[in-house]
Amino acid sequence: MTASMKEDKLNYDLQLLYAKIDKFRGVIAFLLGFVFLVRSWGLSKLKKAASMEFPKESCVNKNGNGDGEGEGVGTTEIIIVGAGVAGAALAYSLGKDGRQVRVIERDLNAPNRIAGEGLMPGGYLKLIELGLGDCVDEIDAQQILGYTLYKDGKDAPISFPLEKFQSHVSAKNFHNGRFVQRLRKKAASLHNVSLEQGTVTSLLEENGIIKGVHYKDKSGQMLTASAPLTVVCDGCFSNLRRSLCNPKVDIPSYFVGFLLTNCKLPNEKYGAIILADPSPILFYPISGTEIRCLVDVPSQNLPSVSNGEMAHYLKTLVAPKVLPEAYNSFISAIEKKDNIRIMPNKIMAGAPHLTPGAFLIGDAFNTRHAITGGGMTVALSDVVILRDLLRPLHDLSDASAICKYLESFYTLRKPMSSTINTLANVLHKVFSASSDPAMENMQQTLFGYLKLGGFFSSGVSAMFSGLCPRPLSLAFHFFVMAIYGVGQLLLPFPSPKRLLDGAKLLWVASSVFLPIIHSEGIRQMFFPLTVPAYYRTPPKGKKI
Repeated sequence: MTASMKEDKLNYDLQLLYAKIDKFRGVIAFLLGFVFLVRSWGLSKLKKAASMEFPKESCVNKNGNGDGEGEGVGTTEIIIVGAGVAGAALAYSLGKDGRQVRVIERDLNAPNRIAGEGLMPGGYLKLIELGLGDCVDEIDAQQILGYTLYKDGKDAPISFPLEKFQSHVSAKNFHNGRFVQRLRKKAASLHNVSLEQGTVTSLLEENGIIKGVHYKDKSGQMLTASAPLTVVCDGCFSNLRRSLCNPKVDIPSYFVGFLLTNCKLPNEKYGAIILADPSPILFYPISGTEIRCLVDVPSQNLPSVSNGEMAHYLKTLVAPKVLPEAYNSFISAIEKKDNIRIMPNKIMAGAPHLTPGAFLIGDAFNTRHAITGGGMTVALSDVVILRDLLRPLHDLSDASAICKYLESFYTLRKPMSSTINTLANVLHKVFSASSDPAMENMQQTLFGYLKLGGFFSSGVSAMFSGLCPRPLSLAFHFFVMAIYGVGQLLLPFPSPKRLLDGAKLLWVASSVFLPIIHSEGIRQMFFPLTVPAYYRTPPKGKKI
Protein backbone atom coordinates (compact mmCIF):
# COMPACT_ATOMS: atom_id res chain seq x y z
CA MET A 1 0.00 0.00 0.00
CA THR A 2 1.47 3.35 -1.04
CA ALA A 3 1.81 6.34 1.32
CA SER A 4 -0.94 8.14 -0.63
CA MET A 5 -3.34 5.24 -0.19
CA LYS A 6 -2.56 5.04 3.53
CA GLU A 7 -3.27 8.75 3.89
CA ASP A 8 -6.60 8.39 2.02
CA LYS A 9 -7.60 5.48 4.24
CA LEU A 10 -6.71 7.48 7.37
CA ASN A 11 -8.81 10.42 6.19
CA TYR A 12 -11.71 8.08 5.44
CA ASP A 13 -11.49 6.51 8.91
CA LEU A 14 -11.44 9.94 10.53
CA GLN A 15 -14.56 10.96 8.58
CA LEU A 16 -16.33 7.83 9.81
CA LEU A 17 -15.30 8.63 13.37
CA TYR A 18 -16.60 12.22 13.08
CA ALA A 19 -19.92 10.95 11.68
CA LYS A 20 -20.36 8.52 14.57
CA ILE A 21 -19.48 11.16 17.14
CA ASP A 22 -21.92 13.61 15.57
CA LYS A 23 -24.64 10.96 15.52
CA PHE A 24 -24.35 10.08 19.18
CA ARG A 25 -23.68 13.57 20.55
CA GLY A 26 -27.35 14.47 20.59
CA VAL A 27 -28.25 11.04 22.01
CA ILE A 28 -25.86 11.49 24.95
CA ALA A 29 -27.26 14.96 25.68
CA PHE A 30 -30.80 13.57 25.49
CA LEU A 31 -30.03 10.78 27.98
CA LEU A 32 -28.53 13.30 30.41
CA GLY A 33 -31.62 15.43 29.95
CA PHE A 34 -33.94 12.48 30.57
CA VAL A 35 -32.31 11.71 33.91
CA PHE A 36 -32.51 15.34 34.97
CA LEU A 37 -36.15 15.67 33.89
CA VAL A 38 -37.17 12.58 35.86
CA ARG A 39 -35.70 14.24 38.93
CA SER A 40 -37.41 17.54 38.08
CA TRP A 41 -40.72 15.72 37.59
CA GLY A 42 -40.51 14.31 41.09
CA LEU A 43 -39.77 17.71 42.57
CA SER A 44 -42.62 19.31 40.63
CA LYS A 45 -45.02 16.70 42.00
CA LEU A 46 -43.89 17.54 45.52
CA LYS A 47 -44.32 21.23 44.84
CA LYS A 48 -47.78 20.70 43.39
CA ALA A 49 -48.87 18.72 46.42
CA ALA A 50 -47.68 21.43 48.79
CA SER A 51 -48.85 24.42 46.74
CA MET A 52 -51.65 26.73 47.78
CA GLU A 53 -55.17 26.17 46.44
CA PHE A 54 -57.19 29.31 45.76
CA PRO A 55 -60.99 29.25 45.87
CA LYS A 56 -62.72 29.93 42.59
CA GLU A 57 -65.60 31.84 44.16
CA SER A 58 -65.26 35.46 45.14
CA CYS A 59 -65.43 36.27 48.88
CA VAL A 60 -65.37 40.04 48.51
CA ASN A 61 -67.74 42.88 49.31
CA LYS A 62 -71.23 41.79 48.34
CA ASN A 63 -72.03 45.37 47.28
CA GLY A 64 -69.74 44.96 44.27
CA ASN A 65 -71.22 43.87 40.95
CA GLY A 66 -68.86 41.43 39.30
CA ASP A 67 -70.91 41.06 36.13
CA GLY A 68 -71.10 44.76 35.39
CA GLU A 69 -74.89 44.84 35.52
CA GLY A 70 -76.33 47.81 37.32
CA GLU A 71 -74.46 50.51 39.21
CA GLY A 72 -71.65 49.53 41.57
CA VAL A 73 -72.30 50.59 45.16
CA GLY A 74 -69.86 51.38 47.97
CA THR A 75 -66.57 53.12 48.47
CA THR A 76 -63.37 52.37 46.60
CA GLU A 77 -61.62 49.21 47.81
CA ILE A 78 -58.61 49.29 45.50
CA ILE A 79 -56.88 52.12 43.67
CA ILE A 80 -54.82 51.12 40.63
CA VAL A 81 -52.19 53.58 39.44
CA GLY A 82 -51.69 53.07 35.70
CA ALA A 83 -53.93 51.55 33.04
CA GLY A 84 -51.38 49.85 30.85
CA VAL A 85 -51.44 46.11 30.23
CA ALA A 86 -51.03 45.14 33.89
CA GLY A 87 -53.24 47.89 35.32
CA ALA A 88 -56.16 47.46 32.91
CA ALA A 89 -56.07 43.66 33.16
CA LEU A 90 -55.97 43.82 36.97
CA ALA A 91 -58.84 46.33 37.07
CA TYR A 92 -61.02 44.07 34.94
CA SER A 93 -60.21 40.89 36.88
CA LEU A 94 -60.82 42.52 40.28
CA GLY A 95 -63.97 44.17 38.98
CA LYS A 96 -65.28 40.81 37.80
CA ASP A 97 -64.71 39.53 41.33
CA GLY A 98 -66.93 42.31 42.67
CA ARG A 99 -64.31 44.75 43.93
CA GLN A 100 -64.89 48.51 43.84
CA VAL A 101 -61.90 49.60 41.72
CA ARG A 102 -60.68 53.07 40.80
CA VAL A 103 -58.03 53.40 38.07
CA ILE A 104 -56.01 56.59 37.63
CA GLU A 105 -54.06 56.77 34.36
CA ARG A 106 -51.80 59.60 33.22
CA ASP A 107 -53.01 59.49 29.59
CA LEU A 108 -56.07 57.59 28.42
CA ASN A 109 -55.25 58.12 24.75
CA ALA A 110 -53.87 55.14 22.85
CA PRO A 111 -50.16 54.67 23.66
CA ASN A 112 -47.74 55.06 20.76
CA ARG A 113 -44.68 53.01 21.65
CA ILE A 114 -42.38 50.33 20.27
CA ALA A 115 -42.58 48.14 23.37
CA GLY A 116 -45.30 45.69 24.33
CA GLU A 117 -45.99 44.51 20.78
CA GLY A 118 -45.51 40.79 21.33
CA LEU A 119 -47.55 38.52 23.60
CA MET A 120 -46.03 35.07 24.01
CA PRO A 121 -48.23 31.93 23.98
CA GLY A 122 -47.97 31.62 27.76
CA GLY A 123 -49.11 35.22 28.12
CA TYR A 124 -52.02 34.62 25.74
CA LEU A 125 -53.15 31.70 27.92
CA LYS A 126 -53.04 34.00 30.97
CA LEU A 127 -55.09 36.55 29.03
CA ILE A 128 -57.72 33.88 28.38
CA GLU A 129 -57.64 32.86 32.06
CA LEU A 130 -58.47 36.46 32.98
CA GLY A 131 -61.43 36.51 30.57
CA LEU A 132 -59.65 38.95 28.23
CA GLY A 133 -58.85 36.67 25.29
CA ASP A 134 -61.06 38.68 22.95
CA CYS A 135 -58.84 41.75 23.43
CA VAL A 136 -56.55 40.51 20.65
CA ASP A 137 -59.53 40.41 18.25
CA GLU A 138 -60.25 43.21 15.78
CA ILE A 139 -56.79 44.83 16.16
CA ASP A 140 -55.15 43.04 13.20
CA ALA A 141 -53.08 40.92 15.59
CA GLN A 142 -50.67 38.56 13.84
CA GLN A 143 -50.27 34.90 14.75
CA ILE A 144 -46.63 33.97 15.43
CA LEU A 145 -45.57 30.31 15.62
CA GLY A 146 -41.89 30.86 16.42
CA TYR A 147 -38.70 32.61 15.40
CA THR A 148 -35.88 31.85 13.00
CA LEU A 149 -32.35 32.47 14.22
CA TYR A 150 -29.78 33.58 11.59
CA LYS A 151 -26.00 33.49 11.97
CA ASP A 152 -23.20 33.53 9.38
CA GLY A 153 -25.52 32.49 6.54
CA LYS A 154 -27.06 29.63 8.53
CA ASP A 155 -30.52 29.51 10.06
CA ALA A 156 -32.15 27.66 12.96
CA PRO A 157 -35.98 27.66 13.04
CA ILE A 158 -37.29 27.67 16.60
CA SER A 159 -40.98 26.74 16.86
CA PHE A 160 -43.15 27.16 19.93
CA PRO A 161 -44.35 23.75 21.23
CA LEU A 162 -48.05 24.30 20.53
CA GLU A 163 -49.06 20.77 19.52
CA LYS A 164 -51.18 20.19 22.66
CA PHE A 165 -53.12 23.44 22.33
CA GLN A 166 -56.01 24.58 20.17
CA SER A 167 -55.15 26.24 16.85
CA HIS A 168 -55.79 29.79 18.11
CA VAL A 169 -53.11 29.49 20.82
CA SER A 170 -49.88 31.09 19.64
CA ALA A 171 -47.87 34.24 20.14
CA LYS A 172 -49.76 37.39 19.16
CA ASN A 173 -48.09 40.49 17.73
CA PHE A 174 -49.92 43.80 17.38
CA HIS A 175 -49.79 47.56 17.80
CA ASN A 176 -49.43 48.09 21.55
CA GLY A 177 -51.86 51.05 21.60
CA ARG A 178 -54.66 49.05 20.01
CA PHE A 179 -54.26 46.24 22.52
CA VAL A 180 -54.13 48.54 25.56
CA GLN A 181 -57.25 50.40 24.43
CA ARG A 182 -59.12 47.10 24.12
CA LEU A 183 -58.10 46.19 27.68
CA ARG A 184 -59.19 49.60 28.99
CA LYS A 185 -62.52 49.38 27.21
CA LYS A 186 -63.13 45.96 28.73
CA ALA A 187 -62.30 47.21 32.24
CA ALA A 188 -64.47 50.31 31.84
CA SER A 189 -67.42 48.12 30.80
CA LEU A 190 -67.80 47.07 34.45
CA HIS A 191 -69.89 49.49 36.49
CA ASN A 192 -67.83 48.92 39.63
CA VAL A 193 -64.62 49.94 37.82
CA SER A 194 -63.95 53.64 37.16
CA LEU A 195 -61.19 54.96 34.88
CA GLU A 196 -60.09 58.56 35.11
CA GLN A 197 -57.24 60.56 33.66
CA GLY A 198 -54.84 62.02 36.18
CA THR A 199 -51.18 62.11 37.18
CA VAL A 200 -50.40 60.52 40.53
CA THR A 201 -47.72 62.61 42.21
CA SER A 202 -47.25 60.73 45.49
CA LEU A 203 -48.68 58.14 47.85
CA LEU A 204 -50.87 59.22 50.76
CA GLU A 205 -49.22 57.91 53.93
CA GLU A 206 -50.43 57.93 57.54
CA ASN A 207 -48.40 56.33 60.33
CA GLY A 208 -46.45 54.15 57.90
CA ILE A 209 -49.57 52.90 56.10
CA ILE A 210 -50.50 53.92 52.55
CA LYS A 211 -54.07 55.23 52.55
CA GLY A 212 -54.33 56.31 48.90
CA VAL A 213 -52.75 58.76 46.46
CA HIS A 214 -52.34 62.45 45.69
CA TYR A 215 -52.93 63.23 42.00
CA LYS A 216 -53.59 66.00 39.50
CA ASP A 217 -56.67 65.73 37.33
CA LYS A 218 -56.84 66.84 33.69
CA SER A 219 -57.37 70.46 34.69
CA GLY A 220 -54.30 70.43 36.94
CA GLN A 221 -56.25 70.48 40.20
CA MET A 222 -54.65 68.55 43.09
CA LEU A 223 -56.93 65.86 44.48
CA THR A 224 -56.74 62.95 46.92
CA ALA A 225 -58.13 59.44 46.47
CA SER A 226 -58.37 56.97 49.34
CA ALA A 227 -58.66 53.17 49.50
CA PRO A 228 -57.52 50.33 51.78
CA LEU A 229 -55.17 49.03 49.06
CA THR A 230 -53.25 50.89 46.35
CA VAL A 231 -51.67 48.88 43.53
CA VAL A 232 -48.95 50.73 41.62
CA CYS A 233 -48.32 49.54 38.05
CA ASP A 234 -47.35 52.72 36.23
CA GLY A 235 -44.70 51.20 33.97
CA CYS A 236 -40.94 51.15 33.64
CA PHE A 237 -40.73 54.95 34.08
CA SER A 238 -42.60 54.82 37.40
CA ASN A 239 -42.10 57.81 39.70
CA LEU A 240 -43.57 55.93 42.68
CA ARG A 241 -41.42 52.80 42.74
CA ARG A 242 -38.74 54.24 45.04
CA SER A 243 -41.27 54.29 47.86
CA LEU A 244 -42.07 50.59 47.41
CA CYS A 245 -38.90 48.85 46.23
CA ASN A 246 -35.14 49.15 45.97
CA PRO A 247 -34.68 49.84 42.24
CA LYS A 248 -31.30 49.04 40.74
CA VAL A 249 -31.78 49.77 37.05
CA ASP A 250 -29.27 48.72 34.42
CA ILE A 251 -29.54 49.78 30.75
CA PRO A 252 -27.17 47.54 28.76
CA SER A 253 -28.59 48.60 25.39
CA TYR A 254 -31.26 50.49 23.48
CA PHE A 255 -33.70 49.26 20.88
CA VAL A 256 -33.80 51.42 17.76
CA GLY A 257 -37.17 50.68 16.20
CA PHE A 258 -38.96 51.54 12.96
CA LEU A 259 -41.70 50.11 10.76
CA LEU A 260 -41.10 48.40 7.42
CA THR A 261 -43.80 48.22 4.76
CA ASN A 262 -43.96 46.24 1.52
CA CYS A 263 -41.84 43.58 3.16
CA LYS A 264 -42.22 39.83 3.70
CA LEU A 265 -40.09 37.72 6.01
CA PRO A 266 -38.72 34.40 4.65
CA ASN A 267 -40.88 32.22 6.91
CA GLU A 268 -44.55 33.11 7.19
CA LYS A 269 -45.81 33.44 10.79
CA TYR A 270 -42.24 33.43 12.07
CA GLY A 271 -40.21 36.34 13.37
CA ALA A 272 -36.49 36.65 12.65
CA ILE A 273 -33.48 37.23 14.91
CA ILE A 274 -30.16 37.99 13.22
CA LEU A 275 -27.02 37.48 15.30
CA ALA A 276 -24.92 40.32 13.94
CA ASP A 277 -21.95 42.38 15.06
CA PRO A 278 -22.17 44.24 17.41
CA SER A 279 -25.63 43.14 18.53
CA PRO A 280 -28.80 41.35 17.34
CA ILE A 281 -31.46 42.58 14.91
CA LEU A 282 -35.13 41.56 15.24
CA PHE A 283 -37.93 41.49 12.68
CA TYR A 284 -41.56 40.58 13.39
CA PRO A 285 -44.98 41.51 11.94
CA ILE A 286 -47.33 43.70 14.00
CA SER A 287 -50.10 44.00 11.40
CA GLY A 288 -51.00 42.55 8.05
CA THR A 289 -48.90 45.20 6.25
CA GLU A 290 -46.19 46.22 8.74
CA ILE A 291 -42.98 44.61 9.99
CA ARG A 292 -41.34 45.95 13.11
CA CYS A 293 -37.55 46.11 13.06
CA LEU A 294 -35.64 46.46 16.32
CA VAL A 295 -31.89 47.03 16.21
CA ASP A 296 -30.13 46.44 19.52
CA VAL A 297 -27.49 49.13 20.05
CA PRO A 298 -25.07 49.00 23.02
CA SER A 299 -25.64 51.87 25.45
CA GLN A 300 -22.08 53.17 25.14
CA ASN A 301 -22.36 53.45 21.33
CA LEU A 302 -25.79 55.06 20.88
CA PRO A 303 -25.69 57.53 17.93
CA SER A 304 -27.88 60.64 17.83
CA VAL A 305 -31.07 60.60 15.79
CA SER A 306 -31.44 64.36 15.45
CA ASN A 307 -28.13 65.01 13.65
CA GLY A 308 -28.37 62.04 11.29
CA GLU A 309 -25.74 59.87 12.98
CA MET A 310 -28.28 57.12 13.69
CA ALA A 311 -29.42 56.91 10.07
CA HIS A 312 -25.78 56.72 8.95
CA TYR A 313 -25.07 53.98 11.55
CA LEU A 314 -28.06 51.94 10.39
CA LYS A 315 -27.22 52.27 6.69
CA THR A 316 -23.50 51.52 6.93
CA LEU A 317 -23.16 49.04 9.81
CA VAL A 318 -26.56 47.37 10.11
CA ALA A 319 -28.13 47.30 6.64
CA PRO A 320 -25.48 44.97 5.11
CA LYS A 321 -26.40 42.34 7.73
CA VAL A 322 -30.19 42.31 7.35
CA LEU A 323 -32.06 39.66 5.38
CA PRO A 324 -31.95 40.17 1.59
CA GLU A 325 -35.76 40.07 1.48
CA ALA A 326 -35.93 43.04 3.86
CA TYR A 327 -33.00 45.15 2.61
CA ASN A 328 -34.88 47.60 0.33
CA SER A 329 -37.68 48.12 2.86
CA PHE A 330 -35.06 48.57 5.60
CA ILE A 331 -33.35 51.42 3.70
CA SER A 332 -36.69 53.06 2.85
CA ALA A 333 -37.79 52.92 6.49
CA ILE A 334 -34.58 54.62 7.64
CA GLU A 335 -35.06 57.44 5.13
CA LYS A 336 -38.69 57.99 6.15
CA LYS A 337 -39.06 61.13 8.28
CA ASP A 338 -39.71 60.63 12.02
CA ASN A 339 -39.85 56.86 11.61
CA ILE A 340 -36.93 56.04 13.95
CA ARG A 341 -37.79 55.54 17.63
CA ILE A 342 -35.51 54.68 20.56
CA MET A 343 -36.37 52.65 23.66
CA PRO A 344 -34.05 51.83 26.60
CA ASN A 345 -33.78 48.14 27.49
CA LYS A 346 -34.04 48.32 31.26
CA ILE A 347 -33.09 45.44 33.54
CA MET A 348 -34.30 45.62 37.14
CA ALA A 349 -34.64 42.70 39.53
CA GLY A 350 -37.65 42.86 41.84
CA ALA A 351 -36.57 43.98 45.33
CA PRO A 352 -39.76 44.98 47.20
CA HIS A 353 -40.16 47.02 50.38
CA LEU A 354 -43.15 45.54 52.20
CA THR A 355 -45.41 48.55 52.68
CA PRO A 356 -48.84 48.19 54.33
CA GLY A 357 -51.59 49.52 52.11
CA ALA A 358 -49.59 49.46 48.85
CA PHE A 359 -48.41 46.91 46.32
CA LEU A 360 -46.17 47.12 43.25
CA ILE A 361 -46.45 44.99 40.08
CA GLY A 362 -45.63 45.09 36.37
CA ASP A 363 -42.68 46.89 34.81
CA ALA A 364 -42.71 49.35 37.69
CA PHE A 365 -41.51 46.48 39.87
CA ASN A 366 -39.48 44.15 37.68
CA THR A 367 -38.07 44.39 34.15
CA ARG A 368 -35.91 42.21 31.94
CA HIS A 369 -34.24 42.76 28.57
CA ALA A 370 -36.91 43.01 25.89
CA ILE A 371 -35.17 40.73 23.39
CA THR A 372 -37.52 37.80 24.09
CA GLY A 373 -40.68 39.91 24.38
CA GLY A 374 -41.63 38.34 27.70
CA GLY A 375 -42.68 41.46 29.63
CA MET A 376 -46.44 41.23 29.07
CA THR A 377 -46.41 37.50 29.80
CA VAL A 378 -44.82 38.13 33.21
CA ALA A 379 -47.21 41.04 33.90
CA LEU A 380 -50.34 38.99 33.10
CA SER A 381 -49.05 36.08 35.16
CA ASP A 382 -48.58 38.49 38.08
CA VAL A 383 -52.15 39.74 37.64
CA VAL A 384 -53.52 36.19 37.81
CA ILE A 385 -51.55 35.48 41.02
CA LEU A 386 -52.58 38.73 42.70
CA ARG A 387 -56.23 38.24 41.74
CA ASP A 388 -56.21 34.72 43.21
CA LEU A 389 -54.52 35.90 46.40
CA LEU A 390 -57.14 38.62 46.91
CA ARG A 391 -60.14 36.41 46.20
CA PRO A 392 -60.44 34.84 49.68
CA LEU A 393 -60.34 38.23 51.44
CA HIS A 394 -63.65 39.59 52.75
CA ASP A 395 -62.28 43.06 53.41
CA LEU A 396 -58.98 44.87 53.13
CA SER A 397 -59.12 47.10 56.19
CA ASP A 398 -56.26 45.44 58.13
CA ALA A 399 -53.38 46.81 56.05
CA SER A 400 -50.60 45.16 58.08
CA ALA A 401 -52.18 41.70 57.94
CA ILE A 402 -52.87 42.06 54.22
CA CYS A 403 -49.29 43.17 53.60
CA LYS A 404 -47.87 40.15 55.42
CA TYR A 405 -50.23 37.80 53.57
CA LEU A 406 -49.41 39.24 50.14
CA GLU A 407 -45.70 38.64 50.74
CA SER A 408 -46.30 35.16 49.30
CA PHE A 409 -46.84 36.83 45.91
CA TYR A 410 -43.11 37.39 45.52
CA THR A 411 -42.40 33.66 45.77
CA LEU A 412 -45.46 32.45 43.85
CA ARG A 413 -44.51 34.61 40.86
CA LYS A 414 -40.99 33.20 40.62
CA PRO A 415 -41.59 30.21 38.31
CA MET A 416 -42.79 32.45 35.47
CA SER A 417 -40.88 35.65 36.20
CA SER A 418 -37.47 34.16 37.02
CA THR A 419 -37.55 31.76 34.05
CA ILE A 420 -38.38 34.49 31.53
CA ASN A 421 -36.17 37.12 33.20
CA THR A 422 -33.11 34.86 33.36
CA LEU A 423 -33.50 33.60 29.80
CA ALA A 424 -34.00 37.10 28.39
CA ASN A 425 -30.98 38.57 30.16
CA VAL A 426 -28.74 35.59 29.37
CA LEU A 427 -29.76 35.50 25.70
CA HIS A 428 -29.02 39.19 25.25
CA LYS A 429 -25.52 38.77 26.64
CA VAL A 430 -24.88 35.72 24.46
CA PHE A 431 -26.45 37.20 21.32
CA SER A 432 -24.35 40.36 21.55
CA ALA A 433 -21.02 40.14 19.71
CA SER A 434 -17.83 40.16 21.73
CA SER A 435 -14.11 40.31 21.08
CA ASP A 436 -13.68 37.55 23.68
CA PRO A 437 -13.19 34.20 21.86
CA ALA A 438 -14.84 32.36 24.76
CA MET A 439 -17.98 34.51 24.36
CA GLU A 440 -17.99 33.81 20.62
CA ASN A 441 -17.69 30.08 21.43
CA MET A 442 -20.68 30.45 23.73
CA GLN A 443 -22.73 32.07 20.95
CA GLN A 444 -21.73 29.25 18.58
CA THR A 445 -22.69 26.72 21.26
CA LEU A 446 -26.14 28.23 21.74
CA PHE A 447 -26.76 28.42 18.00
CA GLY A 448 -25.62 24.82 17.51
CA TYR A 449 -27.73 23.63 20.45
CA LEU A 450 -30.87 25.26 19.05
CA LYS A 451 -30.05 23.93 15.58
CA LEU A 452 -30.19 20.37 16.99
CA GLY A 453 -33.96 20.88 16.94
CA GLY A 454 -36.42 18.54 18.60
CA PHE A 455 -36.31 18.35 22.37
CA PHE A 456 -33.42 20.83 22.62
CA SER A 457 -34.83 23.82 20.72
CA SER A 458 -38.44 23.16 21.82
CA GLY A 459 -37.31 23.04 25.45
CA VAL A 460 -35.71 26.48 25.21
CA SER A 461 -38.60 27.97 23.22
CA ALA A 462 -41.11 26.54 25.72
CA MET A 463 -39.40 28.52 28.47
CA PHE A 464 -39.12 31.90 26.78
CA SER A 465 -42.66 31.55 25.41
CA GLY A 466 -44.03 31.16 28.95
CA LEU A 467 -45.35 27.64 28.32
CA CYS A 468 -42.79 26.00 30.63
CA PRO A 469 -42.15 28.37 33.56
CA ARG A 470 -39.81 26.06 35.45
CA PRO A 471 -36.42 27.26 36.75
CA LEU A 472 -35.26 23.62 37.04
CA SER A 473 -35.78 23.18 33.29
CA LEU A 474 -33.73 26.31 32.75
CA ALA A 475 -30.89 24.92 34.85
CA PHE A 476 -31.11 21.58 33.04
CA HIS A 477 -30.80 23.12 29.56
CA PHE A 478 -27.92 25.30 30.72
CA PHE A 479 -26.16 22.18 32.04
CA VAL A 480 -26.70 20.14 28.86
CA MET A 481 -25.77 23.10 26.64
CA ALA A 482 -22.50 23.47 28.53
CA ILE A 483 -21.69 19.78 28.00
CA TYR A 484 -22.56 20.10 24.32
CA GLY A 485 -20.34 23.19 23.93
CA VAL A 486 -17.34 21.65 25.67
CA GLY A 487 -17.78 18.49 23.60
CA GLN A 488 -17.76 20.55 20.41
CA LEU A 489 -14.52 22.25 21.42
CA LEU A 490 -12.77 18.98 22.36
CA LEU A 491 -13.60 17.17 19.09
CA PRO A 492 -12.09 15.29 17.36
CA PHE A 493 -9.40 14.71 20.00
CA PRO A 494 -8.68 16.65 23.22
CA SER A 495 -5.55 18.76 23.25
CA PRO A 496 -4.16 21.19 25.84
CA LYS A 497 -5.47 24.15 23.85
CA ARG A 498 -8.93 22.59 23.41
CA LEU A 499 -9.11 21.71 27.10
CA LEU A 500 -8.24 25.32 27.93
CA ASP A 501 -10.93 26.58 25.52
CA GLY A 502 -13.46 24.25 27.15
CA ALA A 503 -12.56 25.53 30.62
CA LYS A 504 -12.88 29.14 29.40
CA LEU A 505 -16.30 28.37 27.93
CA LEU A 506 -17.53 26.96 31.26
CA TRP A 507 -16.09 29.97 33.10
CA VAL A 508 -17.73 32.51 30.79
CA ALA A 509 -21.06 30.64 30.79
CA SER A 510 -21.06 30.55 34.60
CA SER A 511 -20.10 34.24 34.83
CA VAL A 512 -23.11 35.11 32.65
CA PHE A 513 -25.67 32.72 34.14
CA LEU A 514 -24.94 32.67 37.88
CA PRO A 515 -25.08 36.45 38.66
CA ILE A 516 -28.48 36.66 36.95
CA ILE A 517 -29.71 33.65 38.93
CA HIS A 518 -28.42 35.26 42.12
CA SER A 519 -30.26 38.52 41.41
CA GLU A 520 -33.51 36.58 40.92
CA GLY A 521 -33.07 34.76 44.26
CA ILE A 522 -31.71 31.21 44.29
CA ARG A 523 -33.88 30.13 47.21
CA GLN A 524 -37.12 31.47 45.76
CA MET A 525 -36.34 30.05 42.33
CA PHE A 526 -35.21 26.54 43.19
CA PHE A 527 -36.36 25.96 46.78
CA PRO A 528 -39.66 27.87 47.13
CA LEU A 529 -41.04 25.44 49.72
CA THR A 530 -38.34 26.60 52.15
CA VAL A 531 -39.52 30.24 52.01
CA PRO A 532 -41.81 30.93 55.02
CA ALA A 533 -43.94 33.41 53.04
CA TYR A 534 -44.91 30.62 50.63
CA TYR A 535 -47.34 29.23 53.22
CA ARG A 536 -49.17 32.43 54.19
CA THR A 537 -52.89 31.92 54.76
CA PRO A 538 -55.54 34.61 54.21
CA PRO A 539 -56.08 36.84 57.27
CA LYS A 540 -59.46 36.55 58.96
CA GLY A 541 -61.33 39.79 58.52
CA LYS A 542 -64.85 40.77 59.36
CA LYS A 543 -67.44 39.44 56.97
CA ILE A 544 -69.46 41.96 55.03
